[in-house]
Amino acid sequence: MTLSDLDCMIEFAIEDLATGEADKITSLVRRMAERWPTQPALSLCFAMTNAASRLEALIAGPATDRAAVRAYKLAALMAADILLLDHLGGRRPTANDLLHFWRRLDPPYLQC
Repeated sequence: MTLSDLDCMIEFAIEDLATGEADKITSLVRRMAERWPTQPALSLCFAMTNAASRLEALIAGPATDRAAVRAYKLAALMAADILLLDHLGGRRPTANDLLHFWRRLDPPYLQC
């Protein structure tokens, strides 16, 4: 992963979080995984967490707080899936591995 990929992921996440739109925020993880499938899955968690933190620091308010809390929760849930994939696969999972995992075990999540 290059720094520019991570910067792009963070920027992408900030843009969606800043809208405050629940549906857009809920689908953010899936859309990031589709956009950067070869990146380490944990980079998505980092980007989501970093974006939420930056948004909180830049724009204070109830809507921003709700978006940041949602992003932190999504990052935590994604981290749990990544830990399971890591344990099952014996290697560092990619974003594409997450998509495959969700297709098999949580198809409704991909329809967000």
